Amino acid sequence: MLALITGGSGFVGKHLADHLSDCGDDVLTTDISDGGPDLLDQTGINELILSAQPQVVYHLAAQADVGSSWESPTTTFRINAEGTLNVLSACRGAGVERVLTISSAEVYGKVPHERLPIVESLPLAPASPYAVSKVAAEMISTYEASRGLEVMCARSFNHFGPGQNINFVTSALAHRILQAKKDGRKNIPVGRLDTRRDFTDVRDVVRSYRSIISKGVSGESYNVCSGEDRSIGELAKALMTASGYMIDLVPDASLQRPSDIPVLRGDNTKIKSHTGWEPIVEFEETIKDIIETTQSLIDLNS
Repeated sequence: MLALITGGSGFVGKHLADHLSDCGDDVLTTDISDGGPDLLDQTGINELILSAQPQVVYHLAAQADVGSSWESPTTTFRINAEGTLNVLSACRGAGVERVLTISSAEVYGKVPHERLPIVESLPLAPASPYAVSKVAAEMISTYEASRGLEVMCARSFNHFGPGQNINFVTSALAHRILQAKKDGRKNIPVGRLDTRRDFTDVRDVVRSYRSIISKGVSGESYNVCSGEDRSIGELAKALMTASGYMIDLVPDASLQRPSDIPVLRGDNTKIKSHTGWEPIVEFEETIKDIIETTQSLIDLNS
């Protein structure tokens, strides 16, 4: 199977390319950072997909930073919504067999405790510019599915693992903890510690993406999640334990988002029943790998 990954140089894109290759797929990647076309360049996207002739497309490219979306809402919306429209239109025109678009659990918004765990039928209530852009991208995916394109959507909850950008909470905490250890500091600044999230190892996430491409139902959305939630405080403690360095966590208002969702915990029954996927990497293994890769990065830059 010939697969094209947009955003192939990103955190998830690299892991996905490795997984697809391990499964015997032929893999092509495109990324604006490597000279690939901008998602907003419809002509460039059309030419790329028409010339590559992939059988399946994994559309990962996006403005994926929730915090940055508050500063640049228009840019975020255009990249994530208009960009998705351009990719899907090109796929339909080139005769691509199946497409996976990547959404986010952020589309559910602030979910009452009694509605947890979150199922896919829960009404969407986006609470950030990023989430709004992802809802729009989902609607575009549904529209293209109605026109005959085989397209599915993955609603990814928090994924983490080795190699993630330090703009994201787990890698940011790991970097601050290990840098403090190196410098002999006894505290680090943090955002909210009571926020609870459903974390899944990126290596499980990319397995889910291929399972959806292979067995998912066109027009459907799938939660990609572990089914368990942990607080950011618990996450920080696990990272400190793995690093062998316990320090004080000092709240910093500048690290808090204008609107933060208290709890996100997903129900992965649908993806299990439709594709057979389930997460297999243990939380503690992921934490250990994050600490090891972050330490290597700090040592390299010393």
